[in-house]
Amino acid sequence: MSADKVDIRGSGWGRLRTYFLTGLILVAPITITVYLVWSFVGWVDGWVKPYLPAEFNPDTYLPFAVPGIGLVIALFGITIVGFLTANFVGRQVVHLGERLVAKMPLVRNLYGGLKQIFETVLSNKANSFKRVALIEYPRKDVWALAFVATDAEGEVKDRLEPLAGETIAVFMPTTPNPTTGFLMFYPKRDVIFLSMSVEDGAKLVISAGLVTPEQQQAQLRATAAADGTALPGA
Repeated sequence: MSADKVDIRGSGWGRLRTYFLTGLILVAPITITVYLVWSFVGWVDGWVKPYLPAEFNPDTYLPFAVPGIGLVIALFGITIVGFLTANFVGRQVVHLGERLVAKMPLVRNLYGGLKQIFETVLSNKANSFKRVALIEYPRKDVWALAFVATDAEGEVKDRLEPLAGETIAVFMPTTPNPTTGFLMFYPKRDVIFLSMSVEDGAKLVISAGLVTPEQQQAQLRATAAADGTALPGA
């Protein structure tokens, strides 16, 4: 009798644990996403709202604070700045400001680096990180996931091409933070290109290999079903 009670009790705790983990998997991503978005909106509001005239700030005549007003105004302001700088006069003003910044020893390096990063990431012509690949690192027969940046250019290309042939720049991210990593140049013939998207590759890195891209899993399961085999977890 006591053994049966232990089994029933253990089974009940097991079901509760399963329910809790299932709920956590559903709730945690939503909660974290909402928290990050809300924090970002509050951060932008905290910067913009103090500079708003009282007549344009709804917080001055409403009994509650209106979140997101600062974000909307910031987006509108950035769009207006982009519109103004698209014409000849605006470009001349920008060039004048950049010439002034270029005369400041520390500020020019910071500004130049940030500008290049934003131009590369946001430009419609950028080819950065549109492919995922495997490279041998840190030794032979050990493979690491990397994002293909672009073909080697300039001095790097001139120096490496006679030695390694066509060379490409790859970014190997670290786990679980894919925003840091190593920039390396590999012979194109030694790089294995994957069909997964950059987003799926980032998920794979962030999860330390625990989250396999859904598309790849579906293809594997379809192949296994056609062969009459079963994959783990199917």
